[in-house]
Amino acid sequence: SNGLNNYGSSFTQIHMLRGDSLHKLGFRGEGMVIAILDAGFYHANTLRAFDSLIANNQILGTRDFVNPGNNVYQEYEHGMEVLSCMGANLPGELIGTAPKAGFWLLRSEDAYSENLIEEYNWVSAAEFADSVGADIINSSLGYTHFDDTLANHTCADMSGNTTPVTRGANIAFSKGMIVVNSAGNSGGSSWKCVSAPADGFNVVAVAAVDSGGNRAGFSSTGEATHRVKPNVAAMGRLVVVSSTVGPITHSSGTSFASPILAGLTACLWQAAPGWSNTAITRAIELSGNQVSNPDSLLGYGIPDFIKAMKIVSVPENSASSS
Repeated sequence: SNGLNNYGSSFTQIHMLRGDSLHKLGFRGEGMVIAILDAGFYHANTLRAFDSLIANNQILGTRDFVNPGNNVYQEYEHGMEVLSCMGANLPGELIGTAPKAGFWLLRSEDAYSENLIEEYNWVSAAEFADSVGADIINSSLGYTHFDDTLANHTCADMSGNTTPVTRGANIAFSKGMIVVNSAGNSGGSSWKCVSAPADGFNVVAVAAVDSGGNRAGFSSTGEATHRVKPNVAAMGRLVVVSSTVGPITHSSGTSFASPILAGLTACLWQAAPGWSNTAITRAIELSGNQVSNPDSLLGYGIPDFIKAMKIVSVPENSASSS
């Protein structure tokens, strides 16, 4: 069936990045492992969006770093919605950006409080993700202010390698993983700047646009002077996700732009397995629609994954040789 019918109303969010073309070429995330660090995966083991993941054993495991031994499927729904952007397979309604990838569902975030320990939970979960062979971490999480105000970060702390979570994210990258993180939803608030760990030097921070490719007002802002933050953008306004009761629904946030991008990153890396995490993320940035004039709102802009694939179709070792 043609792509439009197949993807249903989720066509816009994948086609904007030309991810449907990547799928058509046979790259849907097979053999790639994505770890999702989040606050819970409510009913992801029973909801219809994930029936293919369950049937094909694509959920590789779960782990709770907030309450060890706990059932992540009984917790907050945010991670389930994030998972649906990548792993759903409902033809005609919602097909995720990496529907054939393997997923680890890791709970590092306590949705009901905000304490610095959650940054350390994140680092523990990232270390675990590395130990089980994850290629990509999707983290639709951000840390700015805490219940104990003495722990609060400032925008000055968003300097690339300062907060515990950002330092952990950079180490995860040094181990060979790609860390994709939501830029944050503070564009319309007094905070404004990208949150930790999206600020990380080696983190791919994803801003949100609407279906027309225009920046969503809530999307956090960064800088384009010393470095480019956010790095890239994807659809984050009225994204098709799985609801908690079965049908699809729409939800907004950089939380959903991040996994849309992360899933396609897995597909691109599947297509160019010899390339390093640095080279893959650079190819994605170079395919952005404002690569010649990056800014503090959308970074290098909306990637074109077919362009990115042309960049990585040159063998990496010969790209630099004379």
